[in-house]
Amino acid sequence: MNNYKQVILVRADLKLPKGKLAAQCSHASVDAVLKSDSKLVKAWRDEGMAKIVVKVKDEKELIKYFQLAKDSDLTASLITDAGRTVIAPGTKTCVGIGPDEEEKVNHITGELSLL
Repeated sequence: MNNYKQVILVRADLKLPKGKLAAQCSHASVDAVLKSDSKLVKAWRDEGMAKIVVKVKDEKELIKYFQLAKDSDLTASLITDAGRTVIAPGTKTCVGIGPDEEEKVNHITGELSLL
């Protein structure tokens, strides 16, 4: 039996306030789910919707993992902020990957540190 999870990648260099960070992670999670195959979403929901939040160093690293996920046929969602509050418009903040099989997601994000 497969286990399923979603991983949210957050830029550590932005040092976002907790509320802004939570909102950006939520955007990444929801957008990735909306783009995902319904069978994967159902399997993930049935297991309790595991989500892991990890950090990346900066925008360059965020985009690297976004591209690696896409190249591996994983659903990935890159979040760009509208700039209405604490950061400039167009700032890339987070990436949501999955939900998908844990092994596939870990292949891309397994060495990243928890936030």
